[in-house]
Amino acid sequence: MQRKTTQRTAIEQVFLSEDRPLGIDEILRLGRARVESLNQATVYRNLKLLLDRGWLTQINHPAMGTLYERSGKAHHHHFHCHGCNRVFELPGCTLNQQLAAPEGFVVEDHEVFLFGICPSCAAEAQ
Repeated sequence: MQRKTTQRTAIEQVFLSEDRPLGIDEILRLGRARVESLNQATVYRNLKLLLDRGWLTQINHPAMGTLYERSGKAHHHHFHCHGCNRVFELPGCTLNQQLAAPEGFVVEDHEVFLFGICPSCAAEAQ
């Protein structure tokens, strides 16, 4: 059993406070605000541990690569704002998998990413 470190606690607090998918750079930047000595190797090591424990899950974003978010949430999709470059969770799912796939295809899972401008960025643009 691994002991709980201040670095891991800082990373967990980042996910609890942001409650949205985060990439490595964002985790490192937000984590350093809590523990100044946090480095990229420590972030990767702790992310692997939190993934192995089931506390985090990975998302494969088509443009941003691997993102991480808290596990245990109901099925949902994501919105990528190209204004602030953040990814947000969209509650629920309105996709009918059987109607979305051509006849004869068997859908096993899906992930939907919407792209555009979030409310904050849209307000700044006005």
